[in-house]
Amino acid sequence: MLTHLYIRDYTLIDCLDIDMHPGFSVITGETGAGKSIILGALALITGARADAKVVRHGAKACVVEATFNLSRYNLESVFKEADIDYIPEETIIRREVNAAGRSRAFINDSPASLTVLKQLGAQLIDIHSQHKNLLLGQQDFQLSVVDIIAQNGDILSTYAEQYTLYRQTQRELATLKKKIADSLERADFMRFQLSELEGVNLRDGEQEELEALQTTISHAEDLKTALYDAVAALTSGSNGAYDQVRRAKQNVSGIAHIMDDMSEIANRLEVCQIELNDIGDTLRERVESIYFDPRELDRIESRLDTIYALEKKYHVATVTELIARRDELHSTLSAIDDSDENLAELQQRLNSIEKKLRKTAAQLTASRRSAATKIESQLIATLAELGMLKVQLHVEIKSREGELTDKGIDTVDIVFSANAGVAPQPIAQVASGGEIARVMLSLKAMISGAVKLPTIIFDEIDTGVSGRVAECMAAIMHQMGCSDRQVISITHLPQIAARGTTHYRVSKSETDEATISQMMLLSDEERITEIAQMLSGTTITEAAITNAKNLLEWR
Repeated sequence: MLTHLYIRDYTLIDCLDIDMHPGFSVITGETGAGKSIILGALALITGARADAKVVRHGAKACVVEATFNLSRYNLESVFKEADIDYIPEETIIRREVNAAGRSRAFINDSPASLTVLKQLGAQLIDIHSQHKNLLLGQQDFQLSVVDIIAQNGDILSTYAEQYTLYRQTQRELATLKKKIADSLERADFMRFQLSELEGVNLRDGEQEELEALQTTISHAEDLKTALYDAVAALTSGSNGAYDQVRRAKQNVSGIAHIMDDMSEIANRLEVCQIELNDIGDTLRERVESIYFDPRELDRIESRLDTIYALEKKYHVATVTELIARRDELHSTLSAIDDSDENLAELQQRLNSIEKKLRKTAAQLTASRRSAATKIESQLIATLAELGMLKVQLHVEIKSREGELTDKGIDTVDIVFSANAGVAPQPIAQVASGGEIARVMLSLKAMISGAVKLPTIIFDEIDTGVSGRVAECMAAIMHQMGCSDRQVISITHLPQIAARGTTHYRVSKSETDEATISQMMLLSDEERITEIAQMLSGTTITEAAITNAKNLLEWR
């Protein structure tokens, strides 16, 4: 629960440094004194959007710091998930906003994102302002109330996982169907392309070999002439290179006995002689292998023309790429041929997921209908205490026909009538402001019993009520504050103000330089004066003081 609140330079607040107490506390003050300002500051702690306008005129920045004691609320997992130090006896949340509107947040002195602040804030404080009464007319809110009372957290978590998988599989199925439809439109054309590419029996490296052969055959005469001349130069009688080297070797060998180094030269010449002989044999073989065959040349050129045409058609540069395109077409067409089987398999998987999802949805429906009965009886009983003796109220759980949503298959409608003989209708359409306030307080009392929120703040939930009804509302809020919970009510009604175990007053003072809002804890005597003023107005009468004392006698 909230144990301390520190606010500096926030709109009209210069500096507020005040302890907060457990149980049921009330905050009073004249209209415009600044009660809503304090709520705005607390909203910053729960992750509300920051605005430069909240910084007090002339200040560089504002600071809101709230200290909580969370030792009784089992919130360690929330801190662990956010990777924040858990200090249950003294958790400090601080929000700073500078004059430019930029803000920073800290939890136990560790920087925190607004996302984390909102997640944690939702676990610490529930601020119920007047506009939240409008939520009562929204089906999503009504459904969430039923789920909270039914304690459907675990079932909802299971359902959410199944629903996510269900939607994901639906998208996969839709994508596959579209892909199949698109592929079927192109399948005949792809089959033609595959047949064309398979029909030419392409071989990797074929183009390079054919281009080399084409060059060779096209220049056969020139090649033969060059090779004949080369062979002749090597082997033409005594003038050929072979005989010339042979004679050189003989001459050198003849003087080797005179000059020792000539033996080595003779050996080298012998190697040259062998190499020349080998080269000559190779050149003769090549001469014999070269021939001009017009028909072979036509065949090669025709094959190359086919390859070139296919490369141009498929926008590639090599046979390797044509082969890759052929294999890709084969793979795609195989997938199309197998698509019916894949589609049936995915559809079967979706059906299985949907079956499990509907089973969980049915569990939710059963749990909600059971909770609806409990909510009806408790609300009617509580509203009777609040002066609505003839109230008719039903929590109607209706199932959509086959439609699955992220919260199940149910819709919730709270129908209401405050008068006997008048048929119940949707509550937002027929309930007055005071009636809605009483219904919301009753719901909050039920919710607070199901969910241990450390601090609940009511901002003028007593709108539209007075007298004995106000006393009953005060008793309910007081009871809520007796269960390890802190309940704070901002009120204009003396009946509610008197019921608080702790009483704060917000006031506004004006100086030559600024208007300043302040909040102070009232003593017993100061409470009597404050409540008497709420009863009688500016002029406090003896009767008002007596009435104030009577209202405070419950203590």
